[in-house]
Amino acid sequence: MKVAAKKSLGQHFLSNPRIVADIVAAADVSDQDTILEVGPGTGILTAALAERAGRVVAVEKDRRLIAPLREQFAERANVHIVEGDIMTLDPASLGLVLRTYKVVANIPYYITSHLMRRMLESWPPPVCAILMVQKEVADRLRAVPPNMNLLALSVRSFADVEYIRMVARGNFRPIPDVDSAVISIVPHAPILSPEELPVFFRLSRSAFQHKRKRLVTTLAEELGRSKEWCSSLLDRAGVGGNARPQELGLDRWIFLTREIAGK
Repeated sequence: MKVAAKKSLGQHFLSNPRIVADIVAAADVSDQDTILEVGPGTGILTAALAERAGRVVAVEKDRRLIAPLREQFAERANVHIVEGDIMTLDPASLGLVLRTYKVVANIPYYITSHLMRRMLESWPPPVCAILMVQKEVADRLRAVPPNMNLLALSVRSFADVEYIRMVARGNFRPIPDVDSAVISIVPHAPILSPEELPVFFRLSRSAFQHKRKRLVTTLAEELGRSKEWCSSLLDRAGVGGNARPQELGLDRWIFLTREIAGK
């Protein structure tokens, strides 16, 4: 299928079959799998998924592509092309329920963090998600102390993340300004309770908004407690009084959350 990419939708169509093969392999697709593909575009990845999967549900926002995609896969009974916006669509409405499906997507850069948050916080958790993202985002997701960031912290509170491979910009049409990477996201059992999650996000977001400040100062301002009280809390967490938020791993943030949520 030949179609001009739409800049407003951040479209960069994957064009290298070898990269497609690597994505399908990373998803470990079998005829027992249901795949939710986000943004099938020209259908190059859809076709490869359809060869192996029991069912492929491909959600495309660009109305121009719907008819050509449906024509392309008209003889594939296991492919269902759905017109819709994945940022507002509920996978449950497509029959996708808890750990019965896998997500595969070459997603527009501008929705990456929003999609991951929606998938992990609002959707019925998939078995896994194999996502093509901007390489910078993949690198941020691999961060460890003392270079942690809010995205890595948030995603890891819901899932394990693995870096699969880098994908050079020349494998897309039109060619983007940056390289991409394929990552695997595997949701794990909830670490924090529904009561603890709002505390976790309130604290971490506030801290990373002021990441040059010492954490003791941010906590005191956010919680309305004395610096002495916050310093004692950080001591119990095994964190130095001069620590910045990027110096803490997920385990320390979980400790702080539970201490504060329990007060």
